[in-house]
Amino acid sequence: MKQLFTFILFICSVGIFAQKKDYKIGILIDNLSAEVVPIISDLEEEIKAVVGEDANVFFQEFEQQSNNFNVEKVSANYNSLIQGDVDIILAFGTISNLIVGQQKEHQKPTILFGAVNNDILGFDKNSQSSGIHNFNFLVSSQSYARDLETFKSLYDYEHIAILVEDFFPDLLGLENVFDKEMNKLGVDYTIIPYQNVNDIKNGIKDVDAVYLAGGFFLNEAQIKDLAQFLIDKKLPSFTASHVDDVQLGLMATNQSEQNLDRYFRRIALNVEAIVNGEDASELPVYIEYSSKLTVNYNTAEEIGVPIRYSLIATTNFVGDYEKVVAKQKYNLLDVVNQTLKRNLSLQSEKQKVALKEQDVRDAKSNYLPEVSASTTGAYLDPDLAEISGGQNPEYKTSGNISLTQTLYSEAATANIKIQNNLQKAEQENYNAAELDAVLNASTAYFNTLILKANTLIQSENLEVTKRNLEISKQNYEAGEASKMDVLRFRSELAQNTQAFVEAINQLEQARFALNAVLNNPIDLKIDVDEAELSKGIFENYNYEQLGELIDDPSLRKQFVDFLVQEAKANAPEIAALDYNLKATERTLKLNSSGRFVPTLALQGQYNRQFNQWGKGSVPEPILDDNYNVGLNLSIPIFKQNKQNINRQIAQIQKEQLEINKDNFELNIERNINEAVLDIINQITNIELSKISERTAKESLDLVQASYSNGAVPIVQLIDAQRNYLQAQQAKANATYNYLLSSMQLERYLGKFFLLNTEAENQDFIRRFNEFLLTNN
Repeated sequence: MKQLFTFILFICSVGIFAQKKDYKIGILIDNLSAEVVPIISDLEEEIKAVVGEDANVFFQEFEQQSNNFNVEKVSANYNSLIQGDVDIILAFGTISNLIVGQQKEHQKPTILFGAVNNDILGFDKNSQSSGIHNFNFLVSSQSYARDLETFKSLYDYEHIAILVEDFFPDLLGLENVFDKEMNKLGVDYTIIPYQNVNDIKNGIKDVDAVYLAGGFFLNEAQIKDLAQFLIDKKLPSFTASHVDDVQLGLMATNQSEQNLDRYFRRIALNVEAIVNGEDASELPVYIEYSSKLTVNYNTAEEIGVPIRYSLIATTNFVGDYEKVVAKQKYNLLDVVNQTLKRNLSLQSEKQKVALKEQDVRDAKSNYLPEVSASTTGAYLDPDLAEISGGQNPEYKTSGNISLTQTLYSEAATANIKIQNNLQKAEQENYNAAELDAVLNASTAYFNTLILKANTLIQSENLEVTKRNLEISKQNYEAGEASKMDVLRFRSELAQNTQAFVEAINQLEQARFALNAVLNNPIDLKIDVDEAELSKGIFENYNYEQLGELIDDPSLRKQFVDFLVQEAKANAPEIAALDYNLKATERTLKLNSSGRFVPTLALQGQYNRQFNQWGKGSVPEPILDDNYNVGLNLSIPIFKQNKQNINRQIAQIQKEQLEINKDNFELNIERNINEAVLDIINQITNIELSKISERTAKESLDLVQASYSNGAVPIVQLIDAQRNYLQAQQAKANATYNYLLSSMQLERYLGKFFLLNTEAENQDFIRRFNEFLLTNN
């Protein structure tokens, strides 16, 4: 019984001695806003998580300690915390830092952090602690100087506006810091104090860049407003605030996404140390910030700031690569219509048709009359003139008008028919060129979409590699991986960076190609609309139904036969061959029986003497005028064997055209069958790529988590990342490739559904149904 009592007493005493002590923390803050509240809440959660094993942590309501940037109020609120029941004070903000930091004695453990840049504090990095009883302050490596240098390398500004809260200039020696840096960079600057965004808008004048040195207390709507204002003004911007502000539209920052987490962890660890009895004077004060350039791709493009490729490997890009600053945006129908109107190759082909039309006119002109007029002035030897009796005077002038009219010519008639057929053949060649131009334009359009998607995927893949490199560094520092892993991911980073640069350049090349097809200036900024089945311009053109007909095994053979029939009926190339055959047949007839058909022509001439003088002249000219009319009938009997040679040439040409026609019809059958098989491949690819992409993403997440814990080797993570990259590309391109394959099939058919009316497309389905009924 005594032993049991002793055991119970021991258990109770352990519980009493193990009971955690309560600590109350008061927070002093410059200004409390909707954006600051969640940040403070995250800080509180981090402190509770770190200190929770050692003490019970409570936080005093801090709304009343929000001093609204008022120096007198912050002093009063600080004194209320000193006199109150809080055990630890956290002071956050520029004014809070300056007021609390000026205290000669600190009655309660105080941690000072945030808002004041180390360029102003001038803190010695070699110092390990404050050395002041009950006082700890945290200083980061964040630097205005480094920001301005990075900004200068990104954009070569000459006069920069520096935006700071209006209380900054009075409390901090900003000019000393910025004078030194601006002299080093060789640029001018203007400090613009502000209370709100309107103050900034009104203050920005005659500058070519903007640096937001403060901005922590601007809310999301204000940052968006400021960012859009600067974009509209084409002013590049750099901010000392968080990455989130760059995502909202500011151009760039040096801040890393992990910096806030590092700050919170250090505050929490210092609070834990104070709870465990350490003096704040001995706690770490310096935090090495992770400096990483983050650039908003869309903002830089809208402002017109070119991105250096050398920065890609070390820069985090945010924004939407699908959002392109373009002077012209096209959907597929826009591309096709402009191609038909403005494509230079088509315009050249149209000139060929116009030339053939002139050949027809030239052939027909052989049946138009030929009229000519001439005048003559003559001088005769005076002695001969004198003895001519007025027949040949010394001087005389005369004139005549002649008419030649072909009434019938087998050669002329044949030539008219031949040239008519050749003109129609040239028109069909132009129709074929139109179809090719539409297909080429469609290919350029879809290639642009494919490469646009690939650029976005390569960008995401580069970010995954950067993340994996960070994990490998952490594993190496924790002793869970070798340095080989870090080196391997650095190599992967270099390769992925190159792939990203190539993707950007390939996309630009695709835009150049599309501009060439559209007869735009090559460097015109253009963009293309997304192409999705049954959406947008494809909504009324049932490409899915086309896929269903092809994919149905019971209908596929009949449908392919119908497509071949349609293609042969529509093919302009076959029509052109037919017209050329007709022209050749007419040439053959001309040089066979036609050569014996006579040519009949009418000829007439009127002559007149105008006057005469000199020796031998008479007052009234003899035979003053006269005329003659006649018919000319000619039959070619033998013409150097030309007719026989021309007949044999025409016969050979006819046989050649017939062979070409048979060969083209055979190619149509092959092309249709190959196109159908290609569409079947694309149909399966659309569905399978979705599954593959989803599975590859899940696999990458699992392997990445396992590698982070040291459970899988680096090779497995690299393989998972590459599989995901390939799956993303396959999924992104699947629909585009299907539509492109459909356009290729339509080219073989000789008609594009996109250019047909709805009635014409319905008639296509009707003809197929009739074909099924007559071929079953």
